[in-house]
Amino acid sequence: MTSHGLGPCEGGGWTLILKIDGTKATFSFSSKLWSNYDTWNILGGRTGFDSQETKLPTYWNTPFTKICLAMKIGQQMNFITINRKADSLHSLIADGEYRATTLGRDEWKSLIGTEGSLQRYCNKEGFNPSCIGDNAKARIGIVGNNENVCSTCDSFVGFGGGGHPFYNSITCGNSAVENADNGLKKIKAMGYILVQ
Repeated sequence: MTSHGLGPCEGGGWTLILKIDGTKATFSFSSKLWSNYDTWNILGGRTGFDSQETKLPTYWNTPFTKICLAMKIGQQMNFITINRKADSLHSLIADGEYRATTLGRDEWKSLIGTEGSLQRYCNKEGFNPSCIGDNAKARIGIVGNNENVCSTCDSFVGFGGGGHPFYNSITCGNSAVENADNGLKKIKAMGYILVQ
């Protein structure tokens, strides 16, 4: 993949892991693709920042110290990075355990651009952030709530979205309802995850 125009992910040396189409259920939160060692459409790994979903063996066999997350909405692409050392992305996600990051809500919302919206409370971010039961959740991202508890979250920005049908219909992007800071959103994005 070219490193041209990758913002904080400039510099080369990046290895593609996943490409997720937020309009499809392939990589929903409950998908077995997050926990298993199966590939998905390997040829999609050769086609750049397009809309072909893919899961490559790099998901479980590539150690890294940095993750590049990108979302494409229309022709606009936004990037953020996470400094995190791990044996593989699989090792951070597959067991379903929550692992925190400290990017902050504004950084996560920047993946959506100026349209990003979250409820103001909870702000649980990282790998497998979720709230109790069938509320908003993501495999990588942030969840928010309109109440000052992390039990009934109604908003998220992230990859591998899930929860009851309203959230589950967005597997990559931004879902926000009830008193979100930038209004109601249901934004489906094309997502890209690379490591270095």
